[in-house]
This record gives sequence, structure tokens and C-alpha cells, in this order.
Amino acid sequence: MRPSLLAVFLSFATHAAHAGPASAASDLAQESAQQGDIDIAVTLDAGEQSGSASASVRIHARREVVWSLITNCSEALHMIPGLMACDVVETAPDRSWQRIRHVMNYSWYAPKLRYEIRAWYDEPSRVSIERVSGDLALLRCSWELQSDGDDTVAHYSVHLVPGFWVPRWIERAALRRDLPKMLRALRTRAEFVQKQKPG
Repeated sequence: MRPSLLAVFLSFATHAAHAGPASAASDLAQESAQQGDIDIAVTLDAGEQSGSASASVRIHARREVVWSLITNCSEALHMIPGLMACDVVETAPDRSWQRIRHVMNYSWYAPKLRYEIRAWYDEPSRVSIERVSGDLALLRCSWELQSDGDDTVAHYSVHLVPGFWVPRWIERAALRRDLPKMLRALRTRAEFVQKQKPG
């Protein structure tokens, strides 16, 4: 099974796309100071109808280990709070892409999200994702994994138009806590798996 940890950032970016530019900028500056091990950037349009985010983290594990985690439904369900379902609907004969259904129940105060994505795989370096249907107006995102010796630098970017309103305080919570938490969860899991490998 293959999809990714993008639901983490999808949740984050959904909230980020509805914060005011000044509010998001001040939150981001604070987050950068507190989360020195993780790089995060957010851009919002003037009308607050769309948003973009990017994040990167260094992981002390080889690229193939990180790849196996960001493209695995079972792993995603353990690492992403609120991800209730992750199902592969269709797979290309050559496994170069998959259509995937996600259900997110982020919290009692946020609407349950159901959406389908198509993920294109360029193993082991890139995953490109685009919304097919569901509760989001637009979603385009990607993972890029770069080897650096025995480490992997994981870069994630997303452009999103949610199509519904989300309170600002949820966005602020996502910026300050949830996105860094999920990046660290990926790193922790990947480094654990790497240590279990022989040799």
C-alpha cells in the first residue's frame, strides 16, 4: 500500500489558508525560533482563498527507509492524528501512480474531510500528488527526498484551496504544534526503522 503523510500537511495547510497574512507571518516567525530543527514557510494570497506551505526536515536514515514510510497507508495511520482511513482505490499496472482515498477526522471542532488524490511515484526521490475529488477545491503537493550521506533531507510543498472556512485559532495551533509534531514523528519512525536494519 502506498499513500503518504501528506494528510498531516493537508490538515496544516487547510488551516493556514484561512489565517490573515499578518497573523500568519507573526506565528511563523515565532515558530521558526522555537522549532530550529524543522524549516517551515507559509504564503497566503491577499483574499485568503488559497495558501501554500513548504517544510523540510533532516532525518538520520537512508532515503529508501523514508520513502517506505511516506508511501505506506499503514504507517500513515499511526503517524497522523485524525487520519481515520487510507485506502488505495486504483494502482497503475507499472505502479507509477495510485488513486487513494483519505478520511480525516481532525477533531470534534473541525469538519470531517473525505477526499481522493492521485499520487505519482518517481522512486526513491519524488512523490507528486493532486486532488481528484472530495471536500477540497484544489490540492497540489509533492515530496522530495534528497540523500546526504547516510541522512535524508525530506522536503514537502503544498498549494491548497480548501473551499470552506476554518477558524484562525485552529491554523495557529497547526503552525505551532501539529506540523512540527508530524515531521518529528516521521523522523522518529524512520530513524527507528533504520536502526533495526542489519549492517
